[in-house]
Amino acid sequence: MARLEKFSDIWARACERKGGPAAVKSLLPDTLDADEISQYTDAQLLSVMSKRVFQSGFVWRIVENKWPAYEKAFFDFEPMKVLMLSPDQIQQRATDPELIRHQKKTQAIVDNAYMIQHINQEYGSFAEFIAHWPSDDITGLWQVLKKRGTRLGGNTGPYFLRAIGKDTFLLSQDVQAYLTGHNVVDAGFTSQTALRQTQAAFNHWQQESGMSLAQISRTISLGVGDNRV
Repeated sequence: MARLEKFSDIWARACERKGGPAAVKSLLPDTLDADEISQYTDAQLLSVMSKRVFQSGFVWRIVENKWPAYEKAFFDFEPMKVLMLSPDQIQQRATDPELIRHQKKTQAIVDNAYMIQHINQEYGSFAEFIAHWPSDDITGLWQVLKKRGTRLGGNTGPYFLRAIGKDTFLLSQDVQAYLTGHNVVDAGFTSQTALRQTQAAFNHWQQESGMSLAQISRTISLGVGDNRV
């Protein structure tokens, strides 16, 4: 792995491309602290998680437009109520024209309700479990979601975390291009080696800059790739 570029240089490049520090700051995401994340209900978390599963590889706007129908069909995503659905009821929802016809993603709602319930039993609260996971091992939380949940691998788990305000970087195409082009990683991004190397780099930049992982990730993306944003 090559020597890391200084974050000050990454920041300067983003500022040059986007019109200065104020413009870059206006594009940076906000995150929530642990106390705020702990306030989420299981239903809220299952809803956001399920939406991200359906949006993966699909038109996000269509999913957004249909989500009120999903809230109704799945009892506002209360896990205990979702888990009471029979196989026939799940199948009916997977083929409902008012929803999105996708058997595996529909089943994922039920599977992930089980995951939330199991983590609640083990740790007391799924929201607390997420809230207090250390940011310097955020890829470890990605792996938990991937292994224990359904269809939460790739960027789906991280996008779920970002959506609820948990501090995480994203391996977007632009971020991957930067990490590869600057030899920060020397393995495929699905490998444990690449995840460790990426986590170490972001931890270093966070200590250097004092910024959140989410802000560092966005800053990197603003300095490479398409300059329309």
